[in-house]
Amino acid sequence: MTALDHAPSAPVTQAFREVMAGVATPVSVVTTLAGGRPHGTTVSAFTSLSMAPPMVLVSLDRRSRLLALLDDGTPFGLNVLGVGQTDLALRFARSGPDSFAGDDVAWSAEAGAARLAGSPGWLACRVARLVDGGDHVIVLGDVLGASQEPAPPLTYHARRFGTHAAH
Repeated sequence: MTALDHAPSAPVTQAFREVMAGVATPVSVVTTLAGGRPHGTTVSAFTSLSMAPPMVLVSLDRRSRLLALLDDGTPFGLNVLGVGQTDLALRFARSGPDSFAGDDVAWSAEAGAARLAGSPGWLACRVARLVDGGDHVIVLGDVLGASQEPAPPLTYHARRFGTHAAH
């Protein structure tokens, strides 16, 4: 891979933002436990990477407090949110106070991460590698466990939350 010799122009950057806004993505909350406390952040840049072995790819902003807690071998969880969990997505998307503060976020410790109650999809993972990716870091994760409750997914498209309906 090679780096750009120069920064893209403002029109290219704006056009890129618009193209990406037109891509529907799943909404998930990535979590881990550190010092016995849960930590998490909302992501829309998450995808499967490999089936053999099972792996995922998650993109985290370099300024993410969660990223600072991850290193090779660290357990983390992917809580794949459902259509009724917009408030949860927004809560974990905000920077600032602890998203787990208070009693209104139900969770349990599982495989070294915080599993959010009511999330239709759950992946228990371990960091395989951290890879530089511009203003983000790509977390490659080995999937150690998975479970699903069938439910419509929460998606992000055109800068809005929604869901996907199969046709």
